[in-house]
Amino acid sequence: MTPNLDSIDSHATATPARPWGCSCRLHSRRLFTGGLVGAGLAAVVPEAGAAVAECKRSGFTKAVSADQVEQAAGQQYRQMLQKASSEKALAAPEQPQLQRLQSIAQRIIPFAPECNPRAAQWKWEVNLIGSRQINAFCMPGGKIAFYYGILAELQLDDNEVAMIMGHEAAHALLEHAREQMGKNAVTTGGLRLFSALLGLGQLGDAAAQFGGQLAALKFSRDDESEADRLGLVMAARAGYDPRSGVTLWQKMMGAGGGAPPAILSTHPAGPTRIKDIEAKLPSILPMYEAAAKPTQRFSPPAKLPPPKPKAG
Repeated sequence: MTPNLDSIDSHATATPARPWGCSCRLHSRRLFTGGLVGAGLAAVVPEAGAAVAECKRSGFTKAVSADQVEQAAGQQYRQMLQKASSEKALAAPEQPQLQRLQSIAQRIIPFAPECNPRAAQWKWEVNLIGSRQINAFCMPGGKIAFYYGILAELQLDDNEVAMIMGHEAAHALLEHAREQMGKNAVTTGGLRLFSALLGLGQLGDAAAQFGGQLAALKFSRDDESEADRLGLVMAARAGYDPRSGVTLWQKMMGAGGGAPPAILSTHPAGPTRIKDIEAKLPSILPMYEAAAKPTQRFSPPAKLPPPKPKAG
């Protein structure tokens, strides 16, 4: 049953900063099999002027219009919010956990345009959905959503929330959805879709097709590793301890009673991911140590009661 956010225990009161300063669903398996397209599209190139080495984007993004992808994502996001609102599962502005998410986002988002200049024009949004799902995502164009379950079931502290938010925002900044759609279009004869986007066909049908693809995307393991690296950098620069990336994924691995949460469906194996994060920490910890730390800290929400057994 979908938790009603009107009745959820909002136990997210702010706590004093600690003196020592420490605190995809939209994700598609790669359909591309190498050698089907020219090297020009396959190249991975850094964004011009990007100051962060982790800000590299595949040449496949050039095969699909960024404007169209972001527009379709925005439409899908609105539909999701409308559905959640109709089910009384959309957090109100005063909901403490939503305020917590927005506070963390306000520290991370300012670094986004350094990685992808388009992010400066994005209308970033952060919403909280009353669901037990252990999941979160950031759609193209900066549309962020967290599910209550990931906060409550994993009892995440602010540092761990920032690791997730940085990771999901990194997917949007690296345009992984656009990359996957470009690969799919190139390798599955998507020229009719491009004709529609160029005004040579039914544009409305093309937008609907884009929206359907966005709903089904699951990023590849390479994409997830890229998002891990960039997400750690963004969260650390925002003043959140990157060492929490290890505790976060330990919690993820222990969730779900043996079945991994949806957010982990195509992610690298837990031990591999933790090893990769630990290897990255020596280069990222100086960024964290030099960063201004949050002056406000929040507590996780109370855990949800066990779901009621289904009748029959």
